[in-house]
Amino acid sequence: MISREENEHLTQTGPGAPAGELLRRYWQPVALSEELPVGGAPLAIKILGEDLALFRDDQGRIGLLGIHCSHRGTNLSYGRIEDGGLRCLYHGWLYDIHGRCLEQPGEPGGGMNRDAICHLAYPCKEHGGIIFTYMGPGEAPLLPNYEFLNQPADHCCVYKVYHECNYLQANEGNIDPVHLSFLHRFLEHKEERYTGVRGTEESHYNLIAKSERPALDVEITDFGVRIYSVRNMGAGKSYLRVSNFILPNLSAFPGQTGGEGYGVNWHVPIDDTHHWKYCFFFSREAPLDKAVIDKALAEVNESYHPVRDESNRFMQDRESMKTQTYTGMGSGFQTHDAFATGSQGAIQDRTQENIVSSDIAIVAARKLMEKGIRDIQAGGEPPHVIRKPEQNKLTHLLVLSDLVEGVSDWKEYARGLAAEASRRQQVTGSRQ
Repeated sequence: MISREENEHLTQTGPGAPAGELLRRYWQPVALSEELPVGGAPLAIKILGEDLALFRDDQGRIGLLGIHCSHRGTNLSYGRIEDGGLRCLYHGWLYDIHGRCLEQPGEPGGGMNRDAICHLAYPCKEHGGIIFTYMGPGEAPLLPNYEFLNQPADHCCVYKVYHECNYLQANEGNIDPVHLSFLHRFLEHKEERYTGVRGTEESHYNLIAKSERPALDVEITDFGVRIYSVRNMGAGKSYLRVSNFILPNLSAFPGQTGGEGYGVNWHVPIDDTHHWKYCFFFSREAPLDKAVIDKALAEVNESYHPVRDESNRFMQDRESMKTQTYTGMGSGFQTHDAFATGSQGAIQDRTQENIVSSDIAIVAARKLMEKGIRDIQAGGEPPHVIRKPEQNKLTHLLVLSDLVEGVSDWKEYARGLAAEASRRQQVTGSRQ
């Protein structure tokens, strides 16, 4: 249980709010690249409580501006893409991606004082199928060199899902290993092309079903919290999963690509009671199976809203709960997560929760976020704000889903694999 003040610090994300200031120190996804094609219309965007207009100018550059024109407040997302910027429909004021007013065509000389206009503008980068923005003060840090953002297009799937709840409770669901034993349980034997586990042909669904109560441990890293979950399989074998909380609002975990890759959920506040979950999964070894992609995308409609939601009670089938899935809400993990975290309320009241031993990772992540908030309030920078290229390799961000035998020190085993991955990356980089 935490205090009401602590809960507000972690959940309120508008300008000036403690969590809002924390989130603004990092690059955040603002749209999928597919939402803003070359020649496409501007988009009205809301992120961290701010209404903005996202556009791609006639040179292909991306801009993110305050949505209301600096002249008389007209909505710029309806504007014209022309002449190197975004032009307001009301009086023709033209803004470039940096928020400079290039023209005031209704004024003598095109606006003698137009250079005095400093319209709100945030820098953007496009990488890995995502448009990112930095909304914090000063010079933007480096965009983290995450492995999942650097895959060939056919090796990675990225989409987003609309959630009607605060970002924090949804991200906390990602770092709760015990819920896999229940919320995502399949009651029937699962055979998958991607087993999800190295060292066996059996799927992770089946292994989790054999051991409901994992042993858990965590360690603090420079990027967040590494989470160890170990399930005893008998005969000296264990099922080890390593997942990660990554500051300030994303998580990496074993996904359907198993040892070939992993999954990521990145929870970006729209406001305090709604957010977008940006979902990634990838394979290092081969292009993704179309059937796997289709299964993931089937959970959302053309506007990225869940097909199953509270309005249709997640299409729960009570009969299927007897023989198919624990929830009766189909086989989609995104649906299960939307139900579990959304039903906690628009903003979970953590003063009413009863924390237990299996919540060790959630407690660690909250403390790390609180430390980041204090760092900012003291005039410093929070952890995992990357300024130097040599700090941006991130090969130690390790995700594992392994069936192992004869391992007693899980952390040492994981560190060994992380070191091996780092060596491989260095060799690969030297050959390029």
